[in-house]
Amino acid sequence: MKRLLIVCNLILLSACCFAQADTAVANETKRFQGEIRMEYDNPNTSPLSAKAKATFKGIHFFPFNKKFVVNARFVRTPKEKPFQMSTSGGIRKTYIKYAEVFFVIDRKEYKLNVYQSQDLIKSAEYKDYLFIPFTDATSGDETYEGGRYIDLNIPQSGHIVINFNKAYHPYCAYTDGYNCPIPPAENRLPVKIEAGVKF
Repeated sequence: MKRLLIVCNLILLSACCFAQADTAVANETKRFQGEIRMEYDNPNTSPLSAKAKATFKGIHFFPFNKKFVVNARFVRTPKEKPFQMSTSGGIRKTYIKYAEVFFVIDRKEYKLNVYQSQDLIKSAEYKDYLFIPFTDATSGDETYEGGRYIDLNIPQSGHIVINFNKAYHPYCAYTDGYNCPIPPAENRLPVKIEAGVKF
């Protein structure tokens, strides 16, 4: 009987810890999304042109979905060479493929390339910054046809949490005047990522 009670208590403790973790991720996502809304709403920080402001309908998000918070396997690709990533404005930007991430959604494994900006790493603030530009089956319909972005930091292990609820549109989705990186063909997901920003 005592052994059964210990097992039950451990199960309850684990369930409680998972629930707290889910709540923490949801709250962090809410904060992140709120910051994006504030950036666009504040006239001092808004990236929108005067013309775009006239038709802007606000920033919208899919409901938070913990299915799209994935624990990915992070595989470093150290022998890659810098390349020129195309942008919406025609100007190319220098990136290097830093790693590949492998993750599972609905029992299917997917892969995305992770990139590092060769310009941003010159700044101490961004020395650990990584970048995933991607498109998925919502692109061009529920989300911007030019894809969405996720920001990451270099992990300390061979795994990293990717929260697609924090996926955001580049400025080019709402206004002109920017050179937004276009996701390479290798980062086209054949599944709907119904998380993060949407139209």
